Amino acid sequence: MNAPAKNVFGLLVGNRSFFPDQLVSEGRKQMIAVLERQGYKVIRLTEQETKCGAVETYSDAKKCASLFRENGHLIDGIIVTLPNFGDEQGVADAIRLSGLNVPVLLHAFPDDTEQMGWGRRRDGFCGKMSACNNLYQYGIPFSLTTLHTVSPDLESFKLDLDRFAGTCRVVNGLKNLRFGALGARPAAFKTVRYSEKLLERNGISVETLDLSDVLGRIGRLKDEDDAVSQKVVEISRYAPTENVPARPLLKMAKLGVVLDAWVEASALKGIAVQCWTSLEENFGVVPCTIMSMMTETLCPAACEVDVNGLLAMYILQLAAGTPPAIVDWNNNYGGDPDKAVIFHCSNLPKSMFHQIRIDTHDIFAESVGRENTYGTINGTLLAGPLTYLRLSTDEFMGKLRAYLGEGEFTSDPIQTFGGAGVVHINGLQKLLRFACKNGFEHHVAVSHSSVSESIQEALTTYLKWDVWCPADQS
Repeated sequence: MNAPAKNVFGLLVGNRSFFPDQLVSEGRKQMIAVLERQGYKVIRLTEQETKCGAVETYSDAKKCASLFRENGHLIDGIIVTLPNFGDEQGVADAIRLSGLNVPVLLHAFPDDTEQMGWGRRRDGFCGKMSACNNLYQYGIPFSLTTLHTVSPDLESFKLDLDRFAGTCRVVNGLKNLRFGALGARPAAFKTVRYSEKLLERNGISVETLDLSDVLGRIGRLKDEDDAVSQKVVEISRYAPTENVPARPLLKMAKLGVVLDAWVEASALKGIAVQCWTSLEENFGVVPCTIMSMMTETLCPAACEVDVNGLLAMYILQLAAGTPPAIVDWNNNYGGDPDKAVIFHCSNLPKSMFHQIRIDTHDIFAESVGRENTYGTINGTLLAGPLTYLRLSTDEFMGKLRAYLGEGEFTSDPIQTFGGAGVVHINGLQKLLRFACKNGFEHHVAVSHSSVSESIQEALTTYLKWDVWCPADQS
């Protein structure tokens, strides 16, 4: 899977009149070079537009704001860099006047303690605090580098950039977001109830489609339709289909054609599906393979009409740029309190597995007939880094809540049907206790990534959602 596209940043260089201009010119060039080497595009004032291409006066702030506003459709985030103390009011005014509602990263250059004479003294250490104070007064949320002052050439700052880029992708990716909910939630799954109104208040719309509409559209497709034939080919390229009879394969293809058309026509970024149990009983196929294929192509598909779970999947996808999955916290793993088995039956994307096969569904086979349960994806999850996230709409509190953290997918053996793997999370029992005590669902979204810091910053600093992270708790 390709890495996420590199962000476009608006660069605001701070200056203060009685500090050395030479440091500003040098610092500006150094920061631009670092950003461009990392693959980021930089929109900034030129040295012809303002002194040193920096912002100091109110006039400078207006020029910078105008530049950012004109390129607002491109700019994912703003980076403020202070090669010297910088003018804190100019920084805050430029961002306010731009009207951009994007994340902001504050950076300051470090002083060289061997060059503390006036000609090479920066005082960015102090200036950064003044800039933060003004942004706080202006009500402009912002992010900070790990080190208070840091050279742009250091690995620490490059990691800060990557985290900030992930934060920008999450914040911007959740604006005017549209999801699809296919069918009613399974009757036995009150755990996946959610508030459309709370999501709408946070800029997330949910478009619904009844299963009867889907079955009607499928019924109007002919077996020999080009779109159906092409989807059969896509399924066969995605996973081995030698053991799948022709009829269920054709049903999967028709379901895929209908869902693809719905996603495109409604401009959806992901869907949550009533996979349990109407499609098996009334159509005779499991939708897991089609859902897996959608998630693999970065249109995540969540089980059991779990729209909140879909939102968590999409946030992980934005931050990491790779396909996420939704799973159950399902089993203990022996007696290790920091390990658990995660499982679904399953629609996980194939890039998360060692290898996959399309199979029948062991849970449904007896009740609806094994011949009506082709389509589940079976496999064992790859070892690697883990980020997990659960979102919930809390109607009683009138807000969105989440828990978030990291661990690892292990290589511990597990023998079961569906898609499964073993995870190791330090303090897992504390996490499970928190989830249970606070009424969180049994589903959790997971990703082969380490992106919790980017997500936490996006959800707390910019979106003001309540997020609990075990690493932050004593």
